[in-house]
Amino acid sequence: MLSPWIPSEPTSGPARQQWPEGTLELARSLQQQLAINDRDWHALKSQRCRRASEQIAAALVQLLAADQPAARSTSPARQEAIALLEHAIGWLKAEVSDPGCPSHGH
Repeated sequence: MLSPWIPSEPTSGPARQQWPEGTLELARSLQQQLAINDRDWHALKSQRCRRASEQIAAALVQLLAADQPAARSTSPARQEAIALLEHAIGWLKAEVSDPGCPSHGH
C-alpha cells in the first residue's frame, strides 16, 4: 500500500518556485543506474519493467532539468516527459515491443 505524500517543505512561496536542491543530480544518478548499456542490451532489452523504468527515469530528468514546477503552461520539457511516460506505459501494458538491434539490420 502506498503511503500518503507528506510535503517536507512549504507548499507555497519562493521555495516552491524551483525543484528541491539536489533532485536533478539524484534523478540523473537513478537514470544512469537504470539505463541498459550496450553490454547488457541483448540480455535485458525485452524486460518490460526495465525498459519502462528507463523511460520513467528519463522523464523525471527531463522535467527536473528543463521545467519549472510553478509554471502553469505546458513546456517542451513537459511534452517530452509526457511522451517518455506514455512510452513507459506502453512497455508496461505490453503495447510496445523491442524493435530489434539496429546494429544487426533486422
